[in-house]
Amino acid sequence: MVTLQRPEKRNALSKAVRAGLQNAFDDFAADPELRCAVLTGEGSAFCAGADLAEMHEDAVAIVPTDWTNLIGSGIPMPKPVIAAVNGYALAGGFYLAQCCDLCIAAESAEFGITEVKRGRGAPWATPLIDMLPRRVMMELLVTGLPLSAQRAYEVGLVNKVVPREDLLETALQMAAVIAANAPLSVAAGKRLVELSADLGPRLAREPADWLYAPVYTSEDAQEGPRAFAEKREPVWKGR
Repeated sequence: MVTLQRPEKRNALSKAVRAGLQNAFDDFAADPELRCAVLTGEGSAFCAGADLAEMHEDAVAIVPTDWTNLIGSGIPMPKPVIAAVNGYALAGGFYLAQCCDLCIAAESAEFGITEVKRGRGAPWATPLIDMLPRRVMMELLVTGLPLSAQRAYEVGLVNKVVPREDLLETALQMAAVIAANAPLSVAAGKRLVELSADLGPRLAREPADWLYAPVYTSEDAQEGPRAFAEKREPVWKGR
């Protein structure tokens, strides 16, 4: 589990926090024993976005590209990440939740793209066109007003809404379900979603066949049916 630990600043994304996220997720990606991550925040907020005081001190105009590399230092994340949103997810905090593959929210959580209220922008929001109805995306971008956790669930931004006290347990249970599955199949499933979003269902069909070919020919593809026939849990090797 990765936890943002700057509660006195609502887990704002300072230089140190961004570097910590990159390092934590690079380590997660490199460790073959880790198969699914959970990201959450300490305190009452998930993440309030960029550290505006630090941005003011540094006179940041156009945000550098590397600022958007939060789930790792730039390479595509090959394993699933679950956002456990415990409170406000605003601006860059919204983006952080958006970058995760799945999202579980506490009942008190809120999701907002608040840059319009600070004269800033959200070019990172383009993937929302495949995640939300167009008019909900428009509402978020031009009003700056947040969506409640329940509304975020209703429009498909959130997988589950649970009481705050059940948040981490629910996220960890989902992570355990994912981690128990065949790792090559999980990685291919994650990539298939990304391909389909980028290319559309028709153009993604042929690359999807290429994507799953090494899954079908893996040792794990033989282990799954063998374990079923032998009435035992499969032992995945990831190859």
